[in-house]
Amino acid sequence: MSDTVNIRDLNALVASKSNFVNIITHGMDQTIVGQKHLVESLLIALLSNGHILLEGVPGLAKTLAIKTLAQLIDAKYSRIQFTPDLLPADVVGTMVYSVKNETFQVKKGPVFANFVLADEINRAPAKVQSALLEAMQERQVTIGDNSFKLDQPFLVMATQNPIEQEGTYPLPEAQVDRFLMKVVIGYPSKEEEKVIIRQNISNVQRKVEALLRPEEIIEAQNVVEQIYVDEKIERYIVDIVFATRFPVDYGLEDMASIIAFGASPRASISLARAARAYAFIHQRGYVVPEDVIAVCHDVLRHRIGLTYEAEANNITTDEIITEILDKIQVP
Repeated sequence: MSDTVNIRDLNALVASKSNFVNIITHGMDQTIVGQKHLVESLLIALLSNGHILLEGVPGLAKTLAIKTLAQLIDAKYSRIQFTPDLLPADVVGTMVYSVKNETFQVKKGPVFANFVLADEINRAPAKVQSALLEAMQERQVTIGDNSFKLDQPFLVMATQNPIEQEGTYPLPEAQVDRFLMKVVIGYPSKEEEKVIIRQNISNVQRKVEALLRPEEIIEAQNVVEQIYVDEKIERYIVDIVFATRFPVDYGLEDMASIIAFGASPRASISLARAARAYAFIHQRGYVVPEDVIAVCHDVLRHRIGLTYEAEANNITTDEIITEILDKIQVP
């Protein structure tokens, strides 16, 4: 009986704290045409206190999306354009000698913001990528002898262009795994594109007003952490992840030759966290299997390694995830 009361209390708490979801969604709609999945994914990553890797061709409002989100929340935003000649100090900061004081002073880099856009992250060498990923994981940056905590909320949105691979440094699997989600975005519909043209050729400049404070996001993150995940849901998540590692045990014999390695334990944690955030967005104080299914592709697609045979046959991780979801029994 106590569980029932708890769920009722949680639902009431979620309902009282999730009003801002509609505020943000409406605010984003004023600036961004379409791209509902991108906006929802950004919200899930933000509420889960995770980071997001975006893959899409140029011109799909990736930069505009995170910039608008930062403006709506009245948070600090910075953009880092990753290039082959970028240095770790260009991201995290460095020690600068002051002639006047005859001492070294800390000059903080652009990573010291609430929302960081790492544009074309695969254009910079591994040393620079790892400098950013350390900040993502540890939520702090060390410059010289000093360690500095990063402001909360802290969200990194990294982008990569799927078309142009010349002169790129692909993110190693261990580093990609640190992203809560990898979201692939496509082109807008014909109707949406007409609206985009109309908005951009009219000389009306839309000013984004701050509607929320960063403190409200931190409060919401705390509520998301309280959302109830039943043992059956946990078992369902574990089964999905284990099916990527030991497909034969789940009656997926044909996958044994196409999966090089399965998802890590971080995938199980990320699935649970993202499902909680999805439940919060849909004003529920508990997770249902549909929440797990809704976020599964975005959470797992970058965590499954493919064999040469799979790549030769143009098999994608998305197809593997769909097959696993069809096979695993829903609680």
